[in-house]
Amino acid sequence: MRRITASVCCSIISADPEDSLGRIVPLHSQHRPGSMDFNVKKLASGAGVFFTRAVQFTEEKLGQAEKTELDPHLENLLSRADCTKNWTEKILRQTEVLLQPNPSARIEEFIYDKLEKKLPSRTTNAELLGQYMLDASRDFGQETPYGSTLITVGEYQKRLGSAEREFLQTSATTFLTPLRNFLEGDWKTISKERRLLENRRLDLDICKARLKKAKQAEAKAAAAPDFQETRPRNYILSASASALLSEEVDKAEHELRVAQTEFDRQAEVTRLLLEGISSTHLNHQRCLQDFAEAQATYYAQCHHYMHELQRELNNSSPSTPYQAWTLIGFLGNEATKRGRSPSRTWNC
Repeated sequence: MRRITASVCCSIISADPEDSLGRIVPLHSQHRPGSMDFNVKKLASGAGVFFTRAVQFTEEKLGQAEKTELDPHLENLLSRADCTKNWTEKILRQTEVLLQPNPSARIEEFIYDKLEKKLPSRTTNAELLGQYMLDASRDFGQETPYGSTLITVGEYQKRLGSAEREFLQTSATTFLTPLRNFLEGDWKTISKERRLLENRRLDLDICKARLKKAKQAEAKAAAAPDFQETRPRNYILSASASALLSEEVDKAEHELRVAQTEFDRQAEVTRLLLEGISSTHLNHQRCLQDFAEAQATYYAQCHHYMHELQRELNNSSPSTPYQAWTLIGFLGNEATKRGRSPSRTWNC
Protein backbone atom coordinates (compact mmCIF):
# COMPACT_ATOMS: atom_id res chain seq x y z
CA MET A 1 0.00 0.00 0.00
CA ARG A 2 2.89 2.35 0.71
CA ARG A 3 4.20 1.74 -2.80
CA ILE A 4 0.76 2.36 -4.31
CA THR A 5 0.41 5.65 -2.44
CA ALA A 6 3.85 6.81 -3.60
CA SER A 7 2.97 5.95 -7.18
CA VAL A 8 -0.25 7.91 -7.01
CA CYS A 9 1.48 10.93 -5.47
CA CYS A 10 4.24 10.90 -8.06
CA SER A 11 1.73 10.81 -10.90
CA ILE A 12 0.24 14.17 -9.90
CA ILE A 13 1.19 16.87 -12.40
CA SER A 14 0.50 20.39 -11.27
CA ALA A 15 -0.93 22.74 -13.87
CA ASP A 16 -0.35 26.48 -13.98
CA PRO A 17 -3.53 28.21 -12.72
CA GLU A 18 -5.19 31.17 -14.39
CA ASP A 19 -5.78 34.66 -12.99
CA SER A 20 -9.01 36.65 -13.11
CA LEU A 21 -8.35 37.66 -16.74
CA GLY A 22 -7.85 34.11 -17.90
CA ARG A 23 -4.07 34.44 -18.23
CA ILE A 24 -1.88 31.57 -17.13
CA VAL A 25 0.31 32.46 -14.17
CA PRO A 26 3.51 30.35 -13.88
CA LEU A 27 4.07 28.66 -10.57
CA HIS A 28 7.42 30.33 -10.02
CA SER A 29 5.74 33.76 -10.13
CA GLN A 30 3.22 32.88 -7.43
CA HIS A 31 4.13 33.49 -3.83
CA ARG A 32 1.85 30.98 -2.15
CA PRO A 33 2.90 28.82 0.76
CA GLY A 34 2.01 25.61 -1.09
CA SER A 35 3.46 26.50 -4.49
CA MET A 36 6.79 24.96 -3.57
CA ASP A 37 5.09 21.64 -2.78
CA PHE A 38 4.00 21.17 -6.40
CA ASN A 39 7.53 21.71 -7.69
CA VAL A 40 8.90 19.29 -5.11
CA LYS A 41 6.36 16.66 -6.12
CA LYS A 42 7.21 17.10 -9.79
CA LEU A 43 10.91 16.83 -9.00
CA ALA A 44 10.34 13.76 -6.87
CA SER A 45 8.23 12.20 -9.61
CA GLY A 46 10.92 12.76 -12.23
CA ALA A 47 13.62 11.44 -9.90
CA GLY A 48 11.53 8.37 -9.12
CA VAL A 49 11.00 7.56 -12.79
CA PHE A 50 14.69 8.05 -13.53
CA PHE A 51 15.72 5.81 -10.63
CA THR A 52 13.28 3.06 -11.64
CA ARG A 53 14.54 3.10 -15.23
CA ALA A 54 18.14 3.08 -14.03
CA VAL A 55 17.46 0.02 -11.88
CA GLN A 56 15.76 -1.77 -14.77
CA PHE A 57 18.60 -0.91 -17.15
CA THR A 58 21.24 -2.14 -14.67
CA GLU A 59 19.41 -5.40 -14.00
CA GLU A 60 19.14 -6.00 -17.75
CA LYS A 61 22.89 -5.50 -18.17
CA LEU A 62 23.54 -7.92 -15.32
CA GLY A 63 21.12 -10.48 -16.77
CA GLN A 64 18.77 -10.23 -13.80
CA ALA A 65 15.77 -8.83 -15.69
CA GLU A 66 13.99 -9.62 -18.91
CA LYS A 67 14.32 -7.21 -21.82
CA THR A 68 11.77 -6.62 -24.55
CA GLU A 69 13.49 -7.10 -27.90
CA LEU A 70 12.72 -4.75 -30.74
CA ASP A 71 11.34 -5.86 -34.07
CA PRO A 72 14.12 -7.27 -36.34
CA HIS A 73 13.17 -4.81 -39.08
CA LEU A 74 13.47 -1.93 -36.62
CA GLU A 75 16.82 -3.24 -35.40
CA ASN A 76 18.10 -3.30 -39.00
CA LEU A 77 16.91 0.26 -39.51
CA LEU A 78 18.69 1.37 -36.33
CA SER A 79 21.93 -0.30 -37.41
CA ARG A 80 21.67 1.28 -40.86
CA ALA A 81 21.07 4.70 -39.33
CA ASP A 82 24.10 4.39 -37.05
CA CYS A 83 26.27 3.39 -40.00
CA THR A 84 25.00 6.35 -42.01
CA LYS A 85 25.70 8.78 -39.18
CA ASN A 86 29.21 7.49 -38.49
CA TRP A 87 30.36 7.52 -42.11
CA THR A 88 28.73 10.86 -42.80
CA GLU A 89 30.75 12.37 -39.95
CA LYS A 90 34.01 10.87 -41.23
CA ILE A 91 33.40 11.94 -44.84
CA LEU A 92 32.43 15.44 -43.73
CA ARG A 93 35.52 15.90 -41.53
CA GLN A 94 37.92 14.58 -44.14
CA THR A 95 36.36 16.70 -46.89
CA GLU A 96 36.82 19.75 -44.69
CA VAL A 97 40.50 18.81 -44.29
CA LEU A 98 40.82 18.38 -48.04
CA LEU A 99 39.26 21.74 -48.83
CA GLN A 100 40.94 23.60 -45.96
CA PRO A 101 44.13 21.94 -44.65
CA ASN A 102 44.76 24.78 -42.17
CA PRO A 103 43.30 23.76 -38.76
CA SER A 104 43.10 27.38 -37.56
CA ALA A 105 41.08 28.36 -40.61
CA ARG A 106 38.73 25.42 -40.05
CA ILE A 107 38.19 26.46 -36.44
CA GLU A 108 37.43 30.00 -37.58
CA GLU A 109 34.90 28.71 -40.12
CA PHE A 110 33.30 26.55 -37.42
CA ILE A 111 32.93 29.53 -35.06
CA TYR A 112 31.40 31.72 -37.75
CA ASP A 113 29.00 28.92 -38.67
CA LYS A 114 27.86 28.45 -35.06
CA LEU A 115 27.41 32.20 -34.66
CA GLU A 116 25.46 32.24 -37.95
CA LYS A 117 27.67 35.00 -39.31
CA LYS A 118 29.05 35.34 -42.80
CA LEU A 119 32.66 34.27 -43.08
CA PRO A 120 34.89 37.04 -44.45
CA SER A 121 36.31 36.38 -47.91
CA ARG A 122 39.73 34.77 -47.54
CA THR A 123 42.49 35.08 -50.15
CA THR A 124 43.72 31.71 -51.36
CA ASN A 125 47.37 30.76 -51.22
CA ALA A 126 47.66 30.80 -55.00
CA GLU A 127 46.19 34.30 -55.18
CA LEU A 128 48.57 35.48 -52.47
CA LEU A 129 51.53 33.95 -54.30
CA GLY A 130 50.44 35.59 -57.54
CA GLN A 131 50.19 38.98 -55.84
CA TYR A 132 53.69 38.55 -54.37
CA MET A 133 55.03 37.81 -57.86
CA LEU A 134 53.38 40.91 -59.31
CA ASP A 135 54.77 43.06 -56.51
CA ALA A 136 58.24 41.58 -57.02
CA SER A 137 58.12 42.33 -60.76
CA ARG A 138 57.84 46.04 -60.04
CA ASP A 139 61.01 45.94 -57.93
CA PHE A 140 63.00 43.88 -60.42
CA GLY A 141 61.70 45.82 -63.40
CA GLN A 142 58.74 44.80 -65.50
CA GLU A 143 60.76 45.14 -68.73
CA THR A 144 63.44 42.68 -67.60
CA PRO A 145 63.13 39.01 -68.55
CA TYR A 146 62.78 38.00 -64.92
CA GLY A 147 60.23 40.75 -64.19
CA SER A 148 58.10 39.95 -67.23
CA THR A 149 58.13 36.26 -66.31
CA LEU A 150 57.05 37.11 -62.78
CA ILE A 151 54.12 39.07 -64.21
CA THR A 152 53.07 36.19 -66.46
CA VAL A 153 53.31 33.50 -63.78
CA GLY A 154 51.75 35.77 -61.14
CA GLU A 155 48.69 36.47 -63.28
CA TYR A 156 48.10 32.77 -63.85
CA GLN A 157 48.61 32.03 -60.17
CA LYS A 158 45.86 34.51 -59.39
CA ARG A 159 43.63 32.78 -61.93
CA LEU A 160 44.35 29.45 -60.26
CA GLY A 161 43.50 30.98 -56.89
CA SER A 162 40.25 32.39 -58.21
CA ALA A 163 39.29 28.97 -59.60
CA GLU A 164 40.16 27.39 -56.24
CA ARG A 165 38.00 29.85 -54.33
CA GLU A 166 35.07 29.17 -56.65
CA PHE A 167 35.59 25.44 -56.17
CA LEU A 168 35.62 25.81 -52.38
CA GLN A 169 32.41 27.83 -52.40
CA THR A 170 30.66 25.38 -54.71
CA SER A 171 31.77 22.37 -52.66
CA ALA A 172 30.63 23.97 -49.40
CA THR A 173 27.19 24.73 -50.83
CA THR A 174 26.50 21.52 -52.72
CA PHE A 175 28.27 18.96 -50.54
CA LEU A 176 29.30 20.09 -47.04
CA THR A 177 26.10 21.95 -46.18
CA PRO A 178 23.73 19.00 -46.91
CA LEU A 179 25.88 16.67 -44.81
CA ARG A 180 25.91 19.14 -41.91
CA ASN A 181 22.16 19.62 -42.21
CA PHE A 182 21.65 15.88 -41.84
CA LEU A 183 23.88 15.61 -38.76
CA GLU A 184 22.54 18.74 -37.07
CA GLY A 185 18.92 18.35 -38.09
CA ASP A 186 17.58 14.94 -39.10
CA TRP A 187 19.98 12.95 -36.95
CA LYS A 188 19.22 14.95 -33.82
CA THR A 189 15.52 14.27 -34.35
CA ILE A 190 16.20 10.56 -34.84
CA SER A 191 18.38 10.44 -31.72
CA LYS A 192 15.69 12.15 -29.67
CA GLU A 193 13.02 9.69 -30.77
CA ARG A 194 15.37 6.75 -30.16
CA ARG A 195 15.98 7.87 -26.59
CA LEU A 196 12.24 8.22 -26.10
CA LEU A 197 11.73 4.73 -27.53
CA GLU A 198 14.30 3.33 -25.12
CA ASN A 199 12.52 5.00 -22.19
CA ARG A 200 9.20 3.57 -23.36
CA ARG A 201 10.76 0.12 -23.56
CA LEU A 202 12.17 0.42 -20.06
CA ASP A 203 8.75 1.51 -18.78
CA LEU A 204 7.17 -1.46 -20.53
CA ASP A 205 9.59 -3.93 -18.97
CA ILE A 206 9.12 -2.33 -15.57
CA CYS A 207 5.36 -2.85 -15.88
CA LYS A 208 5.89 -6.45 -16.97
CA ALA A 209 8.09 -7.14 -13.96
CA ARG A 210 5.61 -5.41 -11.65
CA LEU A 211 2.70 -7.47 -13.00
CA LYS A 212 4.71 -10.67 -12.66
CA LYS A 213 5.48 -9.95 -9.01
CA ALA A 214 1.86 -8.99 -8.30
CA LYS A 215 0.58 -12.27 -9.79
CA GLN A 216 3.10 -14.29 -7.81
CA ALA A 217 2.01 -12.58 -4.59
CA GLU A 218 -1.65 -13.12 -5.46
CA ALA A 219 -1.09 -16.78 -6.19
CA LYS A 220 0.74 -17.22 -2.91
CA ALA A 221 -2.03 -15.51 -0.96
CA ALA A 222 -4.75 -17.49 -2.75
CA ALA A 223 -3.27 -20.83 -1.69
CA ALA A 224 -5.77 -23.05 0.22
CA PRO A 225 -5.38 -22.40 3.99
CA ASP A 226 -5.03 -25.18 6.55
CA PHE A 227 -8.06 -24.73 8.85
CA GLN A 228 -6.61 -27.05 11.49
CA GLU A 229 -3.61 -24.77 12.02
CA THR A 230 -4.97 -21.39 11.01
CA ARG A 231 -7.35 -19.47 13.23
CA PRO A 232 -10.45 -17.79 11.71
CA ARG A 233 -9.03 -14.33 12.37
CA ASN A 234 -5.95 -15.08 10.28
CA TYR A 235 -8.12 -16.46 7.51
CA ILE A 236 -10.13 -13.23 7.38
CA LEU A 237 -6.95 -11.17 7.20
CA SER A 238 -5.67 -13.46 4.44
CA ALA A 239 -8.87 -12.93 2.45
CA SER A 240 -8.57 -9.17 2.84
CA ALA A 241 -4.95 -9.25 1.69
CA SER A 242 -5.96 -11.38 -1.27
CA ALA A 243 -8.52 -8.75 -2.32
CA LEU A 244 -5.91 -6.02 -2.11
CA LEU A 245 -3.46 -8.07 -4.15
CA SER A 246 -6.16 -8.68 -6.73
CA GLU A 247 -6.61 -4.93 -7.05
CA GLU A 248 -2.83 -4.59 -7.36
CA VAL A 249 -2.86 -7.09 -10.24
CA ASP A 250 -5.67 -5.23 -12.00
CA LYS A 251 -3.78 -1.98 -11.65
CA ALA A 252 -0.56 -3.55 -12.92
CA GLU A 253 -2.39 -4.99 -15.93
CA HIS A 254 -3.83 -1.57 -16.74
CA GLU A 255 -0.41 0.06 -16.47
CA LEU A 256 1.03 -2.63 -18.72
CA ARG A 257 -1.62 -2.01 -21.39
CA VAL A 258 -0.91 1.73 -21.29
CA ALA A 259 2.85 1.16 -21.45
CA GLN A 260 2.45 -1.27 -24.35
CA THR A 261 0.36 1.24 -26.27
CA GLU A 262 2.87 4.02 -25.74
CA PHE A 263 5.74 1.75 -26.71
CA ASP A 264 4.02 0.63 -29.92
CA ARG A 265 3.21 4.22 -30.84
CA GLN A 266 6.78 5.38 -30.25
CA ALA A 267 8.17 2.40 -32.16
CA GLU A 268 6.05 3.36 -35.15
CA VAL A 269 7.22 6.99 -35.02
CA THR A 270 10.85 5.88 -34.80
CA ARG A 271 10.40 3.42 -37.65
CA LEU A 272 8.99 6.09 -39.96
CA LEU A 273 11.93 8.38 -39.21
CA LEU A 274 14.47 5.63 -39.77
CA GLU A 275 12.94 4.66 -43.08
CA GLY A 276 13.68 8.20 -44.22
CA ILE A 277 17.39 7.26 -44.23
CA SER A 278 16.83 5.91 -47.75
CA SER A 279 15.90 9.41 -48.90
CA THR A 280 19.00 10.71 -47.12
CA HIS A 281 21.16 8.29 -49.11
CA LEU A 282 19.64 9.50 -52.37
CA ASN A 283 20.23 13.12 -51.37
CA HIS A 284 23.85 12.42 -50.42
CA GLN A 285 24.34 10.56 -53.69
CA ARG A 286 23.28 13.65 -55.64
CA CYS A 287 25.58 15.76 -53.47
CA LEU A 288 28.48 13.44 -54.28
CA GLN A 289 27.78 13.83 -57.98
CA ASP A 290 27.76 17.61 -57.62
CA PHE A 291 31.02 17.49 -55.67
CA ALA A 292 32.70 15.31 -58.30
CA GLU A 293 31.48 17.66 -61.04
CA ALA A 294 32.87 20.67 -59.16
CA GLN A 295 36.21 18.87 -58.78
CA ALA A 296 36.30 18.02 -62.49
CA THR A 297 35.55 21.63 -63.42
CA TYR A 298 38.23 22.94 -61.06
CA TYR A 299 40.95 20.59 -62.26
CA ALA A 300 40.01 21.23 -65.88
CA GLN A 301 40.41 24.97 -65.29
CA CYS A 302 43.77 24.39 -63.60
CA HIS A 303 44.95 22.23 -66.49
CA HIS A 304 43.85 24.85 -69.01
CA TYR A 305 45.57 27.69 -67.13
CA MET A 306 48.81 25.74 -66.72
CA HIS A 307 48.81 24.74 -70.39
CA GLU A 308 48.35 28.37 -71.39
CA LEU A 309 51.09 29.45 -68.96
CA GLN A 310 53.49 26.87 -70.36
CA ARG A 311 52.78 28.00 -73.91
CA GLU A 312 53.37 31.68 -73.06
CA LEU A 313 56.60 30.92 -71.24
CA ASN A 314 57.88 28.85 -74.15
CA ASN A 315 57.05 31.62 -76.63
CA SER A 316 58.61 34.39 -74.55
CA SER A 317 61.77 32.57 -73.40
CA PRO A 318 64.99 33.56 -75.26
CA SER A 319 67.32 31.06 -76.85
CA THR A 320 69.95 31.79 -74.19
CA PRO A 321 69.05 30.69 -70.64
CA TYR A 322 68.13 33.37 -68.14
CA GLN A 323 71.25 32.68 -66.10
CA ALA A 324 73.49 33.33 -69.11
CA TRP A 325 71.72 36.61 -69.85
CA THR A 326 72.25 37.69 -66.28
CA LEU A 327 75.93 36.81 -66.47
CA ILE A 328 76.37 38.70 -69.76
CA GLY A 329 74.76 41.80 -68.29
CA PHE A 330 76.98 41.62 -65.23
CA LEU A 331 80.17 41.26 -67.28
CA GLY A 332 79.09 44.08 -69.57
CA ASN A 333 78.64 46.44 -66.66
CA GLU A 334 82.04 45.50 -65.29
CA ALA A 335 83.69 46.05 -68.67
CA THR A 336 82.10 49.46 -69.07
CA LYS A 337 83.44 50.51 -65.70
CA ARG A 338 86.97 49.40 -66.67
CA GLY A 339 86.85 50.93 -70.18
CA ARG A 340 86.73 47.66 -72.12
CA SER A 341 84.11 46.43 -74.59
CA PRO A 342 81.66 43.82 -73.39
CA SER A 343 82.38 41.51 -76.33
CA ARG A 344 86.08 41.56 -75.59
CA THR A 345 85.47 40.80 -71.96
CA TRP A 346 83.20 37.95 -72.85
CA ASN A 347 85.66 36.44 -75.31
CA CYS A 348 88.28 36.44 -72.62
